[in-house]
Amino acid sequence: LWSGGPPQPDQGLPPPLAAVPVPWKSTDPCQGHRESPGALVETSAGEEAQGQEGPAATQLDVLRLRSSSMEIREKGSEFLKEELHRAQKELKLKDEECERLSKVREQLEQELEELTASLFEEAHKMVREANMKQAASEKQLKEARGKIDMLQAEVTALKTLVITSTPASPNRELHPQLLSPTKAGPRKGHSRHKSTSSALCPAVCPAAGHTLTPDREGKEVDTILFAEFQAWREAPTLDKTCPFLERVHREDVGPCLDFTMQELSTLVRAAVEDNTLTIEPVASQTLPAVKVAEVECSSTNTCALSGLTRTCRHRIRLGDSESHYYISPSSRARITAVCNFFTYIRYIQQGLVRQDAEPMFWEIMRLRKEMSLAKLGFFPQEA
Repeated sequence: LWSGGPPQPDQGLPPPLAAVPVPWKSTDPCQGHRESPGALVETSAGEEAQGQEGPAATQLDVLRLRSSSMEIREKGSEFLKEELHRAQKELKLKDEECERLSKVREQLEQELEELTASLFEEAHKMVREANMKQAASEKQLKEARGKIDMLQAEVTALKTLVITSTPASPNRELHPQLLSPTKAGPRKGHSRHKSTSSALCPAVCPAAGHTLTPDREGKEVDTILFAEFQAWREAPTLDKTCPFLERVHREDVGPCLDFTMQELSTLVRAAVEDNTLTIEPVASQTLPAVKVAEVECSSTNTCALSGLTRTCRHRIRLGDSESHYYISPSSRARITAVCNFFTYIRYIQQGLVRQDAEPMFWEIMRLRKEMSLAKLGFFPQEA
């Protein structure tokens, strides 16, 4: 670049090209040029030689001006190139920075979308779990209320049984099997002489309107059985290994629930002992479809336990199973007799029966007698 000021006349250089549009001529101080006194003397001295060397000097000055102009242009071009190169470098750096920032923004946007999606998924999962827990809680509440209602009904029935029914004075309304033969009606399938019936079962079939005393009933406490019962009554339990319950299972429960269909008999006995068996009346529009031991129980005319052709007005369900098994009145009586026995001993175990040992013992003996009669085929007439 040209960094100096305009050349002075004493240096022998012409003024810049922009300042000298025409060939150089000598000027005097009145034309506005500042010159030193020495330059003025030289100028006045060279006026004489101007006439001889004027054209050559003018041509030399023009060449000098052209060379200076070219030098200035080259230096300006180099400077501009350097500036352009520096500007291009800065622009490239700016582009790289913009590209990096764009990648960072895209990455942040992607992470934000993934985070939003995961949050929504977690929220939906929490809502589903909450709904499932709510449904399970409602189901448990419903089951608990059902159990409470059932227990309240059992307690009410037990209170009525304990208050109004004793071995000495049984409540015939609560026990239809104690009704007189005139009210109970004749039984189907067998007939017995009145005297023989009374001798075999004086406590079950008393005359209507008469209360039998223990002496007239001919009762006598078995000391062995009573001792086993008293030992069990001190610490009531449902464990079959204790002598009292082991005897009842061996002599009464096992034979009473021993049906022709052994497989189903085993299931029924386990359900009765676990208190998970349900007996339901048969609806007229029910269409059962259950097979037990290769016997097709697709009709209410076949008992699933005995395998005999009988009119089945009831069906049983084991636990939470959806399968139903249709049973005859005789099979129902046998199952009901066993269920009554287990219900009573459960009440004793829970402390709901407040009686002396002897009345409780005779009530248990009565329940055992019902199981024996049901096993022999005696069951109350259905309405």
